[in-house]
Amino acid sequence: MNTDKIYAQSLASEYAPKDTSKILRLRRLDAKAKMPATVFTYTLGIISALVMGVGMCLSMNVLGDGSTAFMVAGIILGILGMIGAGVNYPIYKKKLEKSKQKYAFEIMELAKDIAESED
Repeated sequence: MNTDKIYAQSLASEYAPKDTSKILRLRRLDAKAKMPATVFTYTLGIISALVMGVGMCLSMNVLGDGSTAFMVAGIILGILGMIGAGVNYPIYKKKLEKSKQKYAFEIMELAKDIAESED
């Protein structure tokens, strides 16, 4: 086996023009379908964690004057933060499914076109 020939072919394939526009378009569509759900999930998760953290600080008298009112407010904020973190994943799944349905036809057609062109 001639290793020089194999090396030359692999090098030539790197520089040969490639028709990857369909693949790139498919990747962009996939990212476009997933992005809104991802952004929403990260945003809700960060806000929920911050709310829960402030609630914990209030209930442990790190913030506030140590009165009962601040402790009760801290417990309520902590519970709200936990609820936000708890519903984050189910909301993500629903938003992702809805977004995938929105782009499903376009992605399926492009994927079918790519699969047929490779045969």
